[in-house]
Amino acid sequence: MLWLKAFHIVFVVAWFAGLFYLPRLFVYHSQTDDELSHERFKVMERRLLAITNLGGLLALGFGIALLGWWVTHVEGYLSQGWLHLKLTLVLALLAYHHWCARLVRAFAQGRNRHSQLWYRWFNEVPVIMLIGIVVMVVVKPF
Repeated sequence: MLWLKAFHIVFVVAWFAGLFYLPRLFVYHSQTDDELSHERFKVMERRLLAITNLGGLLALGFGIALLGWWVTHVEGYLSQGWLHLKLTLVLALLAYHHWCARLVRAFAQGRNRHSQLWYRWFNEVPVIMLIGIVVMVVVKPF
């Protein structure tokens, strides 16, 4: 179980690193006006998304395995309120990740519709989710 937890944490860190930096690239990309910079950002965003996808997939895989271990070893684990909120936040994070992937495609097709200010605010969303997830797992308030 400790190995599952260790690898889950490692890949959660990798996943969040990508989710923190990808929207920052969107901020910079939305400010460019020359073709060379646009092409460079397209490559960076595509590659970072691929690494972020891998981190997210492995974090989810190890998380599901960890959840399975807890469910089979701790009676009533699935009925704990903090776990429900944590899993809800993880689902919201998956939606955010999907939204980032759609934005990468939009930039790649030259269809950006948002300002750099919008991307600056968009970049704060995973921070709020991270705080909520960590508080639920560590404090278990309910």
